[in-house]
This record gives sequence, structure tokens and C-alpha cells, in this order.
Amino acid sequence: MSIEIKVPEMGESIIEATVGEWIKNEGDLIEAGETILELETEKVNLEVTAPAAGQLEKVNISEGEIVNVGAVLGTINPDVVSGENKSETENKESKDTSMEKPAEETSIDDNINITPLAKNLADKNKIDISTIKGSGRSGKITVDDINEKLNTKTTIPETNNPVTPSITSTESLETRKRITKRRETIAKRLKEAHLNTVMTTTYNEVDMTEIMKIRAKYKESFREQKGVGLGFMSFFVKSVVQSLIDFPNLNSEMGENEIIMKNYYNIGIAVASDEGLVVPVLKNANNLSFSGIESGIVDMVKKTQSKTLTIDDLSGGTFTITNGGTFGSMFSTPIINPPQVGILGMHAIKKKPVVINDEIVIRPMMYLALTYDHRLVDGGEAVQFLVRIKDFIEDPQKLLIEN
Repeated sequence: MSIEIKVPEMGESIIEATVGEWIKNEGDLIEAGETILELETEKVNLEVTAPAAGQLEKVNISEGEIVNVGAVLGTINPDVVSGENKSETENKESKDTSMEKPAEETSIDDNINITPLAKNLADKNKIDISTIKGSGRSGKITVDDINEKLNTKTTIPETNNPVTPSITSTESLETRKRITKRRETIAKRLKEAHLNTVMTTTYNEVDMTEIMKIRAKYKESFREQKGVGLGFMSFFVKSVVQSLIDFPNLNSEMGENEIIMKNYYNIGIAVASDEGLVVPVLKNANNLSFSGIESGIVDMVKKTQSKTLTIDDLSGGTFTITNGGTFGSMFSTPIINPPQVGILGMHAIKKKPVVINDEIVIRPMMYLALTYDHRLVDGGEAVQFLVRIKDFIEDPQKLLIEN
């Protein structure tokens, strides 16, 4: 009896996904637990593994199609577990083919790693797949690769007397590709943030002198003792958590007819990825040491780069920090990550003249931006919250006293 391959439960209110790439093709032999396809969800890409060993009997859902939790993606024939146990029919067909077409026993296409859907699309459009570099796992050619080839084909006909055309084909100027589930979700959530919240931003400027002194003095010993570097983000996470304790409305959520005050502090850290921005979460950041925060951030980045973030890694945030300074941004207006009501934007550090004790001195300065939901947070409270963060950063010894 065939065994069904189903879309697994994905948690956190995720009820659908997009079939990203079939790693295995119909007829392939697979082991139990082996990855057979990838699903794209609004938060992460998930690998679907084989529930049993056997032969991938049938693929029900093509790449790019949207599926709900529990949908049957395909079936496995558990009776075929090795090359020796393949059906007699398959062996007979193989022999018949070799007898009829001995010269075509092995074709170039047979040795090219390509998904079934992409192969059909290439054949239909007479695309030479040997000229395409696949973007999928292990260089596998996907539907997106074929579409990109189709959209970038030059349509100018050859002539004996070439003449520079006065009008360029739009196909040679544009490339179109399927929007990923991740990008679609990012677009949807950003729009919802604007429609369903009353976002306002307040700004301030912080002197980074004291933190930079601490880093310069202790970074080597910190790494030797803790096994991780001492960055700026741990100071900001500590400052944000303590400020949230002092101003709890920034750590709340708008309910149906109530305000949900959260007594835990899960800080989301925005991380850039090839597929768009993701926000993994430092759980219970109020209980983490400086080294614990830094280790958590390193782990976040590694998981983001290796595409191994889980839904749990991205769930449960109560406040977010984003650092545009890593890309050179001097000033920006961050967007709230609903249902959170606040987000802190960090920016690039620049030396500039400032007045201190009636004297002009050069200091390393950073602009801070706090975007908040004005439905839950008043302007005065937001300003005080940001000033509180500024105070901690400019006098980090206060963090030790508060903790």
C-alpha cells in the first residue's frame, strides 16, 4: 500500500505553504527521513522528509503551487526499497528501450540535475538546458531558472546586414520571476502594519564614546573567557529590556477589547538574508548575560545564512531591534512588526562635532529611531523610553546597577 507524503503541521497560525523545490523525482529511491522537497512558508523554508523508505511513486503537487496543512504532496511505494527490487515491468521497459534505441541509451539531458516541472517547461519551449546553471540545491535547475532563460532571450532576428535596432525588445530589458512566499508575506505584513496601526516615529542621538571604550578595553579578554566577541548589540538589547521594564506599554499588544501586557521580554533582532529580512527572537532576554546575548546573535546569523531557522526561532517576539548601520544607513524610519507596538532602529556611527560643557568636541554619534503604535503608546512615554535607552548607552555602568 502506498504511503502518503503530507504537508506537516507548521505551528504559529501557519496554515499554508508554497511548494518550493522537489529534491527527488518520481521513480527515485529514497530512505526514511531523507529530504524529498522544500516548502516555502511566510516565515521559513521547511524541508519535508520521507515518512518511509521506498520509491517516490507519484508527485501530486507541482513546484509553485500553494498547499494547506495536511494536503497530500505525493506517495511512496514502500515495496520498492532497492534497485534490485524494482518491478519487472520497469526492468522490461528498460530493456525494450535499450534494444530499440541503442544509440540513445544515455542522453546529455539524463545527466543534468533538473526538476520534472522545469524539464517539461524547457522541452515545451525548446530550451537547451545544458546552457543553464541551476539555482536549486546542488545546482538543480528549477522552474525559476527556465523562466529567467525565457525572459532574457533576445528576440532580434538575424540578418545578413545587421542594423542597430531603433526599438529594443522589452523581453531583453525585463526579467520576471515568481514571487516567493517569503517576499509575498513580507509585502502583506508591511501593508497590514500601515493599515492596522498608527505608526509614529521619534528620534534621538546617542554618544557611543563610553561603549566604544569598554569594547576596546575588554574585547580580547571577553572573547578569551566567553568564546564570543563583544559587540554593540548586547548593550542595546540590555538597554531596551531595562527600558521596557520601566515603560511596559512598549512591551504590550492590542487585543480585541483589551491591552495585553507582557511580563516576558523576547527581543527580535532583524537579520538580512538572501530571501529578505527575517527577525529571529532572543527568548527571555532579561535573563541573558552579555555573552549569552552575543552567542544568541551569532547563532541567529548562522542559522539565517544556512537557512536552518525554525518557526520557533522566529516566534514570540515582544519588541524588535533593527540595525541599518550595518549597511551604512545614517537615518531611517523603521516599521513596526505587528502585533508588537515598538521597534528601535540603530544606524551608522559617525564622528561629528558636538557641544559638551560649552566646548565643541568630536564624538562618535549614532542616530536612534523609535517607531511605536500611537494607539497604545503616548508621545511623551515614547520619548522618555528612547531617552532612557540613550542614558544607558551613554553611561553603561547604569546597566550593571539596574541588573
